[in-house]
Amino acid sequence: MKQAEAKNTFNLLHKIETIEKEILDLKLSVLKRLTPTGKKIVSLKGILKGVNITEKDINSVRKSLYSKTAI
Repeated sequence: MKQAEAKNTFNLLHKIETIEKEILDLKLSVLKRLTPTGKKIVSLKGILKGVNITEKDINSVRKSLYSKTAI
C-alpha cells in the first residue's frame, strides 16, 4: 500500500514539475512579446516632400515589379 502511495506522490510531483516548466515557458514567451526590440521606429513622413508621382510612374513600377506574374 505504501508503494502505491509513493508512486502516486511521485506522479503528482512529476505533473507539478511539468506544469511549472510550462508556466515558465509561457512567462518567457509573454515577456519576449512585451519587451521592446531596441529597434528605433523610423518615420517616413515627409520623405517624398515635393516629389510628384504620376500615373505613368506607377504603371512603370507595376510593370517592373509584376513583369513575371499575370495581374
